[in-house]
Order: sequence, then structure tokens, then C-alpha cells
Amino acid sequence: MSSSLPLTIGYSTLADRAKNIKFLTSVNNLVIVQNPEGTTTPTFASDVDVLELQSRGVAKSRNAAISNTKTEYLLFGDDDIEFKQSGISAAVEFLNHNLQISILLMQAVDETGKLRKSYPAKSHSLKLTNSAKAATYEMMIRVSDIKSAGIKFDENFGAGAANYLGDEYIFIADAIRSGLKGRFEPIVIAAHPTESSGSLRNSAVDRSARARVFSRVFGIWAPVMRTLFLAKPPSKKFGLVNSFLFIIGK
Repeated sequence: MSSSLPLTIGYSTLADRAKNIKFLTSVNNLVIVQNPEGTTTPTFASDVDVLELQSRGVAKSRNAAISNTKTEYLLFGDDDIEFKQSGISAAVEFLNHNLQISILLMQAVDETGKLRKSYPAKSHSLKLTNSAKAATYEMMIRVSDIKSAGIKFDENFGAGAANYLGDEYIFIADAIRSGLKGRFEPIVIAAHPTESSGSLRNSAVDRSARARVFSRVFGIWAPVMRTLFLAKPPSKKFGLVNSFLFIIGK
């Protein structure tokens, strides 16, 4: 498949939502359809690659995208994402000139054009302590580095799994611990609706799911890191009881 940029956008979707995808013509488009029920998948243009999985779980879709990407770079998408051509071009140019960077984390706006969350004002290197708010569609990877290091999304986490949050953060943490380097750049890469699976809420289920992410990343140090997460601005609105339960991993 030909494109003007050495980039694949790997979209994760369900069969009944695949028709919502907004494709760009300047990149390779790969659609990973989670379709355990065998639902009929929409027909796409001949220049769109489609892979159906007989399973559910967004992390499985992301791993399939990594395995099936033949371009130098990969950007992860969902069926409700609208990517910005200007941001994509800037991201590819950055990675072309910074060969030591394996993961580029960027920023997104909501449906009104406002930044979806509080992003850092300046570029910085990715660390375990500053990557917990990452969203998958904000992330572009250098595929060869990720494959060489054997980094994959933990399929026990992410939408469609019991632990439905944090697959992005775990992916970054595993990459950093393997010796790969990541970078945040204030490039607007996409637009995404305000509500998402990563939105912070006060429910016991969300609190517990987020706590398990910290356990996966930090092990015995998880209570300390959960405390720092709550203390870091902007302040989290968990409330006293929920905050205590979150810190102890309940």
C-alpha cells in the first residue's frame, strides 16, 4: 500500500462501529476489528487493510496493529478519533530527526477545539512519574524499536478487559524500563470527544481499576505513587474516603 508518509494508523473498533472511522489518505490505514460474534464488517476502500480478531479487548487490537504494521511509524486510533494532518506531519518530522526517540506522546483537543486535559507547556522526556495520563491516540511509536525490545500492550488491561484502564501507561512504563526513550511534544495530533474510558470518576469500580494500574507498574511502591498521583495538580476529586481506598489499592 502506498502513502506519502511512512506511517500507519491502526484503528481499533467493533464491527458495528467501523463505519464511523475518518480515514486520512496520506497514511496507511489498518483497521483492527474486534469481532468475536462474527458480525458483518463494513466494506472499505481497497487501500484500507482490515484484520478481524475473534476476540475482544483493545490491547489485543493494539498488539495486532504493531505486529501487522510495515511502515516505520504507527499511530493508534479509535473509531471516534479525528486525526489532524498538520499534527501528523509534525510528529513524523520530529521522529525523522530524533532517531533516539521510540515513543512520541502528544496532545489532543475535544469537539470544541479545547485541549482535552491539562498538558505540560513544554517538551520533556517521558518518565514513569509523568506519563500516567497518556491516551493511546496521543502516541506515535517507532515500530522497529518496539518490536526489537519485545514491548507489547498488557492484554489484562484496557477497554474490553476487566482492568479497563491504564494500558497506555503500562505500555510506556514497560518501554522505559526496557531502555527505550520517549518524548512529549506539544503537538495537537487529534480531536476526541470529551468523554472517554480514561476520564476520572468517583465510582468504586473506576477507583479500583486505576489502583490496579499502579500496582502493575510500581509493585510494592504502588501506595506511594498513588499518593503522589492524588497530590499532583490538578487536584483529583476523589473525596477523602475514596482517596484513602485508592491509596491502599481497594
